[in-house]
Order: sequence, then C-alpha cells, then structure tokens
Amino acid sequence: MKILFRLAALVATVALTAGCCNCRSYQKKTRRPLVGTEWQLIQLEGRNVKADPGTFTLRLDDGGNVSGMGACNHLMGSYSTGERRALKIGPLASTKMACPNLGQEQQFLRAIEATTHYDMDGPMLLLLSNGELRAVFQAKP
Repeated sequence: MKILFRLAALVATVALTAGCCNCRSYQKKTRRPLVGTEWQLIQLEGRNVKADPGTFTLRLDDGGNVSGMGACNHLMGSYSTGERRALKIGPLASTKMACPNLGQEQQFLRAIEATTHYDMDGPMLLLLSNGELRAVFQAKP
C-alpha cells in the first residue's frame, strides 16, 4: 500500500512539473542519456539509500552490456530495451566478496533484474517492475 501511495505521489509530482515551462526547461538541461551515464542509487524499494562513493552504481553501454557495483561486489550482465521504455536487465553475475551490506546488495540486484520498464525525470532514472517503482538512480556528474 505504501508503494502504491509513493508511486501515486511521484506520478502526481511528475504531472505537475510537466506542465511547468521552467520545469520542462530544467528537465531538458539536466536529462542524461540512459546509455553511457553512470547512475548512483538513491532509493531502493521505497527507502532512501545513503551509499558510500563508488557503491550501488549502474552503467549501460552501447553494446547491450550493463556493469556496476553493489555494496562491495562488481556486477555485470546484459540488457535490452524496447518500445514504450521497456527495459530488461539480466541475468546478472557478480563477484562473491562478503561485505557488511550484503543483504542490501542482494535486494539491489533483485530490483535491477526485476525491471520491466524505466522512466526518466531530469537527472533521475526510475526503474519499474510492472508499474511498481523498484529503484531510483541519479546521474553522477
């Protein structure tokens, strides 16, 4: 129920900002491309994430490969895009180092692999699974 409420609030916010000329101008100036941008996780399953620098990142390249970093493990795999912002990531592989945030890292990997679509709002990347917001990333400078 909380997730539906947060998703509804996010949709309302996006709808309000889409109608604002200054906001649209800001979104265009700050938008980053899906491919080639390094994305930093800021929210996972509705909870804010305060990640250490270099952790919980994601990057999609032109060749259909995805790479990134969890709490302490490198991740790699493939992705494909389709119509209407369809996005399929995985299967993913990762190194197997033990680290304190391993539970959060596993949740991070599950959220990424569950992705069915994406949306973008300025410098933000939203990963969705069948309409449910799973993760929010911000473009790294």
